[in-house]
Amino acid sequence: MSQMLAFAFPMGAEWIVIGALGLLIFGKRLPDVGKGIGAAIRNFKTGLKGVEEEIEEASDAPPAARITERTAATAPAANADHNFDPVTGKPIEKTKFDPYTGKPVTEGTAAS
Repeated sequence: MSQMLAFAFPMGAEWIVIGALGLLIFGKRLPDVGKGIGAAIRNFKTGLKGVEEEIEEASDAPPAARITERTAATAPAANADHNFDPVTGKPIEKTKFDPYTGKPVTEGTAAS
């Protein structure tokens, strides 16, 4: 039972002691500290409202629009000329082919 009393909420006289300690520690800065805490809480609530509005806007959009927005933001560049080996992480060299003959083209050979 004594363990439960150790975690109880402060009652009347304990709040007075807590307030007195707050005045001693913060002194004349106490109103500024209160304003800062209030501003922080207000900014937090406006941030939450902004996130809620973004979620509502995204859920109201048609599914096709959501997919294209998501893939446009996360898709790799379409002009990527290289791939990477998943084991070594080194670029994989692609063999270039002559479009007319279909044969591999070497670096020294000029295509005509």
